[in-house]
Amino acid sequence: MGWREWVRLPDLDVPWIKAKIDTGARTSSLHAFDLDDDGGRRVRFSIHPWQGSDEDPTQVELDVLDLREVRSSSGHVEERYVVMIDLHLAGRVVPAEVTLSRRDEMGFRMLVGREALAQGFLVDSSASYLGGRPPVRVRRRNRGR
Repeated sequence: MGWREWVRLPDLDVPWIKAKIDTGARTSSLHAFDLDDDGGRRVRFSIHPWQGSDEDPTQVELDVLDLREVRSSSGHVEERYVVMIDLHLAGRVVPAEVTLSRRDEMGFRMLVGREALAQGFLVDSSASYLGGRPPVRVRRRNRGR
């Protein structure tokens, strides 16, 4: 796969989301906001699937796998919820531990980290979207057109 790919999250009612394939990150991460837990067993949150847009928010509720301290690329440490999500990536479905974090200011609403990639993926850092693309109308929607 390339350094960026389209990922499907049908269990979360997110048909497509653009992700950065990040071999420098151990755990995958997903943009989440309005986080609310029920005391630690389940977490409710919303997702904005489109880059640079707050349109089409999707609300999700999942079991909490863990609460973990994560160091960002800037060196900042924060505590994040960890959930299990099936990623539909490059024609395969892989279970992945995913941390929930505000990624409003980041270039991608999702990162796919090494733990998910270790399930049999090879990354070509000079390529993009080797795993396929959604229809043109979806790609245009992601660009706000």
